[in-house]
Amino acid sequence: MGKGYRQGRIGEEIRKIISRMLLRELKDPRLSGMISITGVDVTRDNSYATCYVTILDTSGDEEREHERQAQAIEGLESARGLIRREIGKEIKLRHVPELIFKIDRSMEYGRHIDEVIRELEHKDE
Repeated sequence: MGKGYRQGRIGEEIRKIISRMLLRELKDPRLSGMISITGVDVTRDNSYATCYVTILDTSGDEEREHERQAQAIEGLESARGLIRREIGKEIKLRHVPELIFKIDRSMEYGRHIDEVIRELEHKDE
């Protein structure tokens, strides 16, 4: 078994719990719409879990999208205690990790890389 295997399993379990709670239990209006937990990184000592959040916004308005992301993070921050309690119930850990919520920018980065590659291809032609 590789290094970090246990942290990966714990991270995946935390991701599943938070995703389920977003669908069924958390009733905050800031958490409505398409919100997804794309991944959870747990530190080696299990003291912190960074949860990466993606919000699907089809409006195309960048300013509105950033506002929506900020609201979703606020909603998750306010529900942090409830989420940690649920994680503690479902996963037998000596210490439930402190949750840190961050917007997952990997899709934006991927789109940027695609644009750069397309520009390079057009220059070669």
